[in-house]
Amino acid sequence: MKENEIQNIEVTDAAGKLARNFLYNPLTALLAVFLITIGYLALEIMPREEDPQIAISGGSIIVPAPGLSSKEVEKIIIEPLEQKLREIKGIEHIYSVSAADVGILNVMYYIGQERESSNLKLYDKVMQNMDMMPKNIMQPLIKPLDIDIEIPIVNIAFYQKDPTVSYTKYIQIIENMKKRISEIDNVAKTTLKGAKKEQFNVEVDLGKLKAYHLSLGQIVEGIKSIAINVPDVKAHTKDNKLVVFGIKNAIESVEDVGNIIVAQYMGSPIYLKNVATISDGFNKQNKKSASIILKNKNNIESHEQITLSIAKLAGTNAVFVASDVGELLTSYQKELNEQGIYYTITRNYGERANEAVNELIHHLVITILIIAVMLVFFLGWKESLIVTFSVPAILAITLFIAYMTDQTINRITLFAFLLSLGLLVDAAIIVIENIHRHMHSHNSNHKNIDELLIKATDEIGAPTNVATLAIILTMVPMMFVGGMMGEFMKPIPYNVPVALIASLFVAYIFTPYLGRKLLKMDDGAHKKPIKKEEEN
Repeated sequence: MKENEIQNIEVTDAAGKLARNFLYNPLTALLAVFLITIGYLALEIMPREEDPQIAISGGSIIVPAPGLSSKEVEKIIIEPLEQKLREIKGIEHIYSVSAADVGILNVMYYIGQERESSNLKLYDKVMQNMDMMPKNIMQPLIKPLDIDIEIPIVNIAFYQKDPTVSYTKYIQIIENMKKRISEIDNVAKTTLKGAKKEQFNVEVDLGKLKAYHLSLGQIVEGIKSIAINVPDVKAHTKDNKLVVFGIKNAIESVEDVGNIIVAQYMGSPIYLKNVATISDGFNKQNKKSASIILKNKNNIESHEQITLSIAKLAGTNAVFVASDVGELLTSYQKELNEQGIYYTITRNYGERANEAVNELIHHLVITILIIAVMLVFFLGWKESLIVTFSVPAILAITLFIAYMTDQTINRITLFAFLLSLGLLVDAAIIVIENIHRHMHSHNSNHKNIDELLIKATDEIGAPTNVATLAIILTMVPMMFVGGMMGEFMKPIPYNVPVALIASLFVAYIFTPYLGRKLLKMDDGAHKKPIKKEEEN
């Protein structure tokens, strides 16, 4: 049958129209290649994560109120501000803390609220009501909650087997590594944990203070002249030692600290070194440490570690970011080892995400092969091949649409594909089965194969559309599930309907087209006699 004659075949459903228009269309094969290509590219480019991202919005409002008691802070700051914050749409909870000199409000929005607009509404509401605040309070500090950059994807444990460099140099090298890693594309936040802060320790001799008629307050005031930050007189260690933090270009050595003039006695200056012992060290007040245990054959080694945590920007590929971090570390490994510094990656979220996605893809391929083998026994190997092709084509369309809508590929996304896999082949199986039935009927010799393919597809179009629509409607209620579970399971109602709609188009376009290429009419079907009832 010629192409122009095909257009004269009467059809009643969209299924038949699609089959008729693409049966001889030279772009049909090109369309198939295009769909598989964009699906593969989407699979490779889409950001990979182990779990889907959940939009959590909130923030903290810190209101310094010097001189006010906790009760005053509660009555004149916290309660009025709570009432104003409840005017913001989308806030679920407000928690407050009232203390002397400060009030803190923690705001939590309903899950799913857009983070940037929520942060802006929170800031605007506080600023609009500053006239309600007492005159002596300080400017409120508003800190939005940003969970995306708070969760690390890579943790690196640095340690020294043989400390060939000083602790200060050791910290400096790790700080330099932290700076280099923070310059990697899509790295959002880098944090060092377990590192002791460099500082000068000043141990004041109380006997000498008394001899010079000095007080700790005078020592503090003397140091304040060049130090950016010093502790309050009350902030002392368990050993009653005063701890002083230095800054660059002001205090750079023990001698600089010792030469601070703290007072004058009988016309002569009194230096800090005259009444105290100064040493270069690290923070003794808030020492927190962790150890890494290494097992090498029969030897077990324990080393104190410094952990570098790395977080990525929202919506970026955890696999790529983790890989870039690993490559940078490898490039500096020899240099670090020469300094006696080693590292171990204790957490690699990108690797875990990649393994989870690859494992599910592997199971997806196995499932497709099982379906193909099963169909061989029921329809035949050619029919099974046609149906099997429809699955990657449908998944390719779904993956590309997911990529275009800024979704990430994760365990729940692939679970949605696995869930709908049995449903995806329904349309193609129905079409190919009806074509098979028509081609092997006793009167198939009276029809042209092209007309038979179009008619067979058109015949089952309406019931197949209704059945698919019914399945899609069962997914709609899942879109309205709220809370954490609703956000976590959102990829299912987003991707399953898309996959089912794509299955219809693939079945109506490619099943007749491939059927025409692979299937043949049963020449013996019309020769089989029609059984008649025997005459009595």
